[in-house]
Amino acid sequence: MKVVNSLKTMKLRHKACRIVRRRGRVYVINKQNPRFKARQG
Repeated sequence: MKVVNSLKTMKLRHKACRIVRRRGRVYVINKQNPRFKARQG
């Protein structure tokens, strides 16, 4: 999982990426290809 300042570029890496909020943190998840995971901060 990558930790990045801006998730916008991470969301554009793959068309199946979704932005979700969990426990006050913002994540990019991808069920089709789980290597595209990222967390903000």
